[in-house]
Amino acid sequence: MVKRSEIIEKNEDIEKNLEKKKKSKILKNKKVKEFESKEEKKIKISQDEYEKKILELADKGLTSEKIGEELRKQNIHPKEYEKKISKILGEKYINPDLKNVENKLERIKTHFEKNKQDKRAMREKDRIFAQLRKLKKYFK
Repeated sequence: MVKRSEIIEKNEDIEKNLEKKKKSKILKNKKVKEFESKEEKKIKISQDEYEKKILELADKGLTSEKIGEELRKQNIHPKEYEKKISKILGEKYINPDLKNVENKLERIKTHFEKNKQDKRAMREKDRIFAQLRKLKKYFK
């Protein structure tokens, strides 16, 4: 036979579990409200201000990828604007894609000079040089 005290304990456990579920639902609702409030904080600036902000960040020495990350932290999403970051930077500075490939080629060249026996580095150097040549042809 089941004792009355055991039944009472089970009922108390069930009530505690229900309270926990209610609390978790309340917390989830608060999180959803916080998320909605963050979305509302998105800033919409004009195209000219957007381009100025990109050029300011480029002057600090950030790459186009890092500029995009920084803008997203400021709740400015680059996809909402007409021009890509690399196009804006390409108008004033050397194209960021070209710059990244040139840096990569320099790093591989220095590695290959130190390690002449590294055949994979030699092949990679040739491949990246060809890539750089194609990019220069494309951006001219």
